[in-house]
Amino acid sequence: MFVQFTGTGGSDTIDRAGPSSGSVAQSGMLAALVAFERIGSRRGFQRNEEIFAEGDPADCWFKVVAGTVRLSKLMADGRRHIAEFYFAGDCFGLDNLPERRFSAEAVGDVVVMRYPRRATERLIDEDPRLARSLRDMTLQDLANAQIRMLMLGRMSAPERVATFLLDMGERRDARRSLDLPMSRNDIADYLGLTIETVCRVLSAFKRDGLIDIPNPHRIELKDREALTAVGET
Repeated sequence: MFVQFTGTGGSDTIDRAGPSSGSVAQSGMLAALVAFERIGSRRGFQRNEEIFAEGDPADCWFKVVAGTVRLSKLMADGRRHIAEFYFAGDCFGLDNLPERRFSAEAVGDVVVMRYPRRATERLIDEDPRLARSLRDMTLQDLANAQIRMLMLGRMSAPERVATFLLDMGERRDARRSLDLPMSRNDIADYLGLTIETVCRVLSAFKRDGLIDIPNPHRIELKDREALTAVGET
């Protein structure tokens, strides 16, 4: 589960951080998260605007306050690889290298909090609870990367699309109605497929009664069990 921080300083709350918000607050983590907010600055980006570029100094990290961010890399042959999507509450840019290996862009209008790396390190030195929180986020990113390695290396196109829909539903707490702010081209570049293949698989899922597509950015998950079976075949 993604560790999510909400608030922009002064009225901080916790959306999701481990088993329950209450248990985290009781453990004193709320005060630690407030310390993060105090060193952060709020920034806004418009659709497709770059938040940071490949090769930029990795001197900060970010939390999505509103909107969706994509992390991507342009390959030497001109193809684009999307490594991850981040939604409200998700944190990204926690690099331990001096330079960025990927670029980050706003999918639509986005608001983020920017946290300086040096100030973060000072806070971590003062409070080990912050170090544990960042460690948990890093481990979650690693787990997501392992899932994507399996998906791209061993799964068929229908398996990839089904797994993607279920994963997005879980991350966005959507049991039935799933809002997808990214384009079909974004989804294709994330799954390592062509846009034609993604559209064809979604149409097949709709025809078979697994999903419905009221509009291009909303998908109704009508039969989660069947989608799960497709993803596990």
